[in-house]
Amino acid sequence: MSTDAGAAGGTETRELLHFVTQETRFAILSNILQPPEGLPSMYELERLNPSVSEATVYKHVQKLIDAGVVEEVALPDDERRQGYPWKFYGLTDAGRELLERHNLLQAEETLRLIYGTISDKPEKMVKYENAPRPDRE
Repeated sequence: MSTDAGAAGGTETRELLHFVTQETRFAILSNILQPPEGLPSMYELERLNPSVSEATVYKHVQKLIDAGVVEEVALPDDERRQGYPWKFYGLTDAGRELLERHNLLQAEETLRLIYGTISDKPEKMVKYENAPRPDRE
């Protein structure tokens, strides 16, 4: 799908909404909203979606990027730390606007509260959660 989230009108908007509400992609979008910074790493997205393969999570994230709904945000070279992720994924402004316009972000605060109550996270997940994140302006 090559529809940009910010340029979608009539039919394209319906197609884009259908696209982002596909079960796995919508779960990934929900997972992106969960961490307080809204910028999980690929590893975190994979762990939050244990019912699908890592390759499937990656494929759907790439499709969301191609659609203009999600963006990859990287730490600058001088801020990267060995053993920690440096690529993160967040909603684009156009993606957030699309989801807000169609009332698909109403549970954002609830998702963050639920995420904060998960107590049985693997050690690597906790480590990655505490990784430095890039500033988004």
